[in-house]
Amino acid sequence: MKEQAKIVIYTKAYCPFCIRAKQLLDSLELDYQEISVDGKPELQSEMAQLAGRRTVPQIFINDSPIGGCDDLFALYRASKLEAMVFTAAK
Repeated sequence: MKEQAKIVIYTKAYCPFCIRAKQLLDSLELDYQEISVDGKPELQSEMAQLAGRRTVPQIFINDSPIGGCDDLFALYRASKLEAMVFTAAK
């Protein structure tokens, strides 16, 4: 049995890269927590501090920053995303 890692994605509503990243996660039937930074500079600052970047989306798997949309798709295409997201249940 596999257990899914915690996925958090910081987004903005109008961002096409955020939409693409969420579409990929949805198509893979992965659960994630979305944090919208629209009009919330304190959340965008928190995201930038955690990720080291100010652009959205910023995606975290088990609190580790993996980057943005292109980084997520690169992990998926390299067949590395599943290994990062699923861990063997204890």
